[in-house]
Amino acid sequence: MPTFLAPLPARTVLSVSGDDRASFLQGLVSNDVLALPRARVVWSAFLTAQGKYLADFFMIDDPANARILLDCDAAQSALLAPKLSRYRLRAKVAIEATDLAVHSAWGDTMPEGTIVVPDPRLPSAGWRVIGPVTGVNATPDAYEAHRIALGLPDGAQDCEPDKTLLLEADFDLLNGISWTKGCYMGQELTARTRYRGLVRRRLVPVIGDQPLPPAGTIVSNGTKDVGTLRSVAGHRGLAMLRTEAFNEPLHAATTPLRAAPPAWLSAALTQADES
Repeated sequence: MPTFLAPLPARTVLSVSGDDRASFLQGLVSNDVLALPRARVVWSAFLTAQGKYLADFFMIDDPANARILLDCDAAQSALLAPKLSRYRLRAKVAIEATDLAVHSAWGDTMPEGTIVVPDPRLPSAGWRVIGPVTGVNATPDAYEAHRIALGLPDGAQDCEPDKTLLLEADFDLLNGISWTKGCYMGQELTARTRYRGLVRRRLVPVIGDQPLPPAGTIVSNGTKDVGTLRSVAGHRGLAMLRTEAFNEPLHAATTPLRAAPPAWLSAALTQADES
């Protein structure tokens, strides 16, 4: 498989610098910031105190510049920086916007670039590339098709701020949560959802018999509403569906569609059914 490299203009990069940058983020986000020196990149979320989704981002270690980079949805960055800053108190931390570009690459060969890290969600997702690059040969739409086929969420277009739980958006299955790091904002509800098995809906790829209607369209099983379309790319999309509807004939408006859980999600659902 050739390697594709696509710009992601809907992404931006924030810089978190200062002596306390790791400990500051550690108490706020869902994943283990202290793993960064070893892992180089960690995918994580920032939640409300009630455990509802606010934003997600890739945290990338940049030791050469003594900072942690947050590769995030550009639409969320304007709100994310002041929300994080609210918790600085006396911490030695500075949160600033950067002009660093974000690209994604996928295929057989790791691309060249200033900062290139593996996408920590799935090996098949490829790499995140931060900074200037050469050899762009794919479009943002091509990346959208790639991530949707894999079932990977992308910011607020797939997760509803102040509503979505992390397990509903598959963060537990895509390496977006540390269960051992200790307390963080929203940790109590996230842990309770896991241990009580309270996940009633999941973000899942869907395939339509024809091009899918717009994001936000209600999905029905013919007798009741069972979910909502989120990201859409042609015949494929992601939908937040009730798990019992995964094997049912479905419609979004007048378009027939079916759930198409990827192997990593199907395996988790089968394990949950057997437990």
